[in-house]
Amino acid sequence: MKTVHVKRAFKYRFYPTDAQAAELSRTFGCVRKVYNLALAARTEAWTRERVNYNATSAMLTAWKKTEELAYLNEVSSVPLQQALRHLQTAFTNFFGKRAKYPRFKSRKSAEYTTSAFRFRDGSLTLAKMAEPLDIVWSRPLPEGASPSTVTVSQDAAGRWSVSLLVEDPTVQPLPVTDKAVGIDVGLDHLLTLSTGEKISNPRHERRDRARLAKAQRRLARKAKGDGANRRKARQKAAKVYARITDRRRDHLHKLTTRLVRENQTIVIEDLTVRNMVKNPSLARAISDAAWSEFRSMLEYKAQWYGREVIAIDRWFPSSKLCSTCGTLQGKMPLNVRTWTCDCGTTHDRDVNAAQNILTAGLTVSVCGAGVRPQRSTPGGQSAMKQKTPRREP
Repeated sequence: MKTVHVKRAFKYRFYPTDAQAAELSRTFGCVRKVYNLALAARTEAWTRERVNYNATSAMLTAWKKTEELAYLNEVSSVPLQQALRHLQTAFTNFFGKRAKYPRFKSRKSAEYTTSAFRFRDGSLTLAKMAEPLDIVWSRPLPEGASPSTVTVSQDAAGRWSVSLLVEDPTVQPLPVTDKAVGIDVGLDHLLTLSTGEKISNPRHERRDRARLAKAQRRLARKAKGDGANRRKARQKAAKVYARITDRRRDHLHKLTTRLVRENQTIVIEDLTVRNMVKNPSLARAISDAAWSEFRSMLEYKAQWYGREVIAIDRWFPSSKLCSTCGTLQGKMPLNVRTWTCDCGTTHDRDVNAAQNILTAGLTVSVCGAGVRPQRSTPGGQSAMKQKTPRREP
């Protein structure tokens, strides 16, 4: 079996001393300043010339020599250079149509490469610091692991985290299995599998909605500005958000790991969640379900363990197609949860959809066939130019 070298990030909480917190805060501010200055420079030069990483690196050298930005010399130069590399990656993804135009940086984070940190015997010391970080090693690193990069961050709730990128030899392809599953995502049930199993939606945000609303009301009553009371109120609201996010991510990790371990092929729908959340009635529930994060986890874990994830066309009429005889039904409102086909088969709407998704995905895998449904094209217009209909859930 071919050896797979997977680079994996291990994230830990840590508790800095006052001096370390001050140094990191300065570094975060400088990283953010350099990134935003470089983005502004590249945007301004957009119509005249193409500014690349080398050009922004030269700009950084010049900025450090000015009186206004001389404070950039007080922090490690490595995180500043890494910020420019991240900006270059953002533009590369933009030009490759894989991402939107880069936005100005607001997050508190800094990345260090091997020349800017020392890692020995489970002790991590960053550049410009005399003492190692007080890290809570909640899980061990792979034996003999040596970090290639270290990313330090602070979230809105005030929690400090360090992420170590290492090669993990324990991640190897799983034994091949003949199992395949189709997945229909939803709101009443987070997932419905083609096997008939339904996985409930924990609705993490709803569980803490009262607490979150209370924290937000307190924040709204504080005077605008950067006062201590408003800062404390903002952090309390952020802690509630963080609690919701942590629970959601933990649940999705357990779910995706199980699906990848049990199945060789996993078929899902290619949903455009960013458009779906524009619906004001469902935006909160869809965001809480985190379908995009679910898919992202599923895809990178499948790649790690030698599995296959197939995304079928979002307009495939999975809910309205009889999985027994293939008859396509007419309109089917969302309140119709069970229906009976002319062939006599009674379907659970979600289970039927998951079974159709699986069938369509396996067709793509075996034959390379498309799964976009045939549409009528009145007036001889091309189907590609036809107005796109709304997706049937």
